[in-house]
Amino acid sequence: MTTSTPPHTPTTGAFYMQAVLSFGLSLTAVGIGVVFLPVDGWVRAFLGIAMLYTVTSAFTLAKVIRDRQEDTYITSRVDRARLDKLLAEHDPFKLDAA
Repeated sequence: MTTSTPPHTPTTGAFYMQAVLSFGLSLTAVGIGVVFLPVDGWVRAFLGIAMLYTVTSAFTLAKVIRDRQEDTYITSRVDRARLDKLLAEHDPFKLDAA
């Protein structure tokens, strides 16, 4: 019984570091922009909360997408295993006694 698994593409350390640095730089740049924006403190606080809400929502969305993808992958593997088992047990030359 063979099950085909999709090719696993590991994330390289350089790509991971680039993503972390990019996230940190963008969050820092927006944070500095909000802090030095020439507006009232309430507007600055609102923009800061909005920025944090956007970041946490993005993380949640990424997690939901990843979980759904993993769930679909597991379901397809279970279905494939069932099909492989049925095919392995099937004997096309066996005659049913009536």
